[in-house]
Amino acid sequence: MSTPQNLQDVFDDAFSGISRARAAFAPALAPHEVGTITNVSTGIARVSGLPGAGSEELLEFPGGVFGIAFNVDEDEIGVVLLGDYWHLQAGDEVKRTGRILDVAVGEGLLGRVIDPLGRPLDEGGPLAASDRLPIERPAPPIMDRAPVTVPLQTGLIAIDALIPIGRGQRELILGDRQTGKTAIAIDTILNQHGSNVVCVYCAIGQRASAVAKAVANLRDKGSLDYTVVVVAEGNDPPGLAYIAPYAATSIAEHFMAAGRDVLIVYDDLTHHARAYRELSLLLRRPPGREAFPGDIFYIHSRMLERATHLSKELGGGSLTALPIIETEAQDISAYIPTNLISITDGQIYLSPSLFELGVLPAVDVGKSVSRVGGKAQWAAYRAVAGDLKLAYAQFVELETFARFGARLDEATRKIIDRGQRMRACLKQPELSPISVPAQIAVLLALTAHLFDRVALDRMVEAVRVVQAAAASLPAEVCARFESPHKLGDEDRKATIEIARRALATFEPKPATAAAEGKPPTRETR
Repeated sequence: MSTPQNLQDVFDDAFSGISRARAAFAPALAPHEVGTITNVSTGIARVSGLPGAGSEELLEFPGGVFGIAFNVDEDEIGVVLLGDYWHLQAGDEVKRTGRILDVAVGEGLLGRVIDPLGRPLDEGGPLAASDRLPIERPAPPIMDRAPVTVPLQTGLIAIDALIPIGRGQRELILGDRQTGKTAIAIDTILNQHGSNVVCVYCAIGQRASAVAKAVANLRDKGSLDYTVVVVAEGNDPPGLAYIAPYAATSIAEHFMAAGRDVLIVYDDLTHHARAYRELSLLLRRPPGREAFPGDIFYIHSRMLERATHLSKELGGGSLTALPIIETEAQDISAYIPTNLISITDGQIYLSPSLFELGVLPAVDVGKSVSRVGGKAQWAAYRAVAGDLKLAYAQFVELETFARFGARLDEATRKIIDRGQRMRACLKQPELSPISVPAQIAVLLALTAHLFDRVALDRMVEAVRVVQAAAASLPAEVCARFESPHKLGDEDRKATIEIARRALATFEPKPATAAAEGKPPTRETR
């Protein structure tokens, strides 16, 4: 008889507990602002009914599509869409998220290919992100920055010797299409192998085949392990192309804040500017010069100002930016190129005429300049390449003059002959970065006039032999090359002697008859 009574007590206790919990429960009201789409266009939407939405806030559309509040007007909001918008139509609901757009960051992104929203585009599975950062962040204040003191070696002798780049610098790469701009950036990434530099490659508006080729080159050379690839393809919505470089910069800043040296490549900002112009014109922003809106300068400057070298108190990390821009018909005075030239700390100009002549990389030394890197260049480079740029520019001028068929004196002919050998030393095949000792050996051999007796058609082979011979240099000598100490006389002599022995086989051989002291016969004339 006692068992049913006990079971009844259990039920009574349970129901009384539920009653008390129900009485104590007070539902919390969470207001949600919901608006509606009034118009959808190419890459944008107009939304009404969200009075509390702020500028740059992330809005959620049906189907998991997000957008950024771009124009916040009194009656409606102009939204930049960040995904496929074909299914959106007027009348659909739009929700506020209450946050701005952010991106995943962390060590787990190394070796991965992602889109600007942090979604993986490769077959590596979900991202292992350690944190998230907003894509728009203020640049470090001046007091948090330190001088640029360490060079970023590109592995390209024409750049490292003549137009050096420092860690924390912003160096613009510009030129007409198909002149090798991306090749320089990829070679620079390849050359960071073993130097503890994290690389971020941001492809903006590129063809999928071009991006796949770049990723394949990085993977084949073992450089994808320390690289993050952020991709906004040409057929993606313009909103993704617009946010891509900002997202890539936030990913790079995470490593810089951890005290790492980072290299970021924007390939290229021409497509970024065009995407922003398209969005601005669709949102009825007033056009200015070349139909670009007036704030086109600001969208690039606020991004590139985030590249810097932090002070030791903040970890001493650095972010080096290599923005790429495409010119039309060699017009470097166009709106976007001049904007970026004024923002960056120098430019590397690639000449289509040099490219057509087979001078690769097609760097126009006369129009290229580095306003910072010379201070950070290793002392060994300054010792052997100090007057090289001036001598090369003089050769180019004389070579242009000689094409008119003018008679040249002996001194002018020697300058042209040496300039041609100088140009041959600066030639370099793609995807073949050169180490610092090999570069110094070639430059020393050039300044010591060791190439003067080498036939011009054998210069490529001679340069390759000198580079290979540099591998026999002692390790302590190679270490001194990559130091702020001046190039010692002993190191100079040892390197020149190795280069001289390597070039011994390229010396012109005397005629057999002359060697035997016999008068030349009819056959030997």
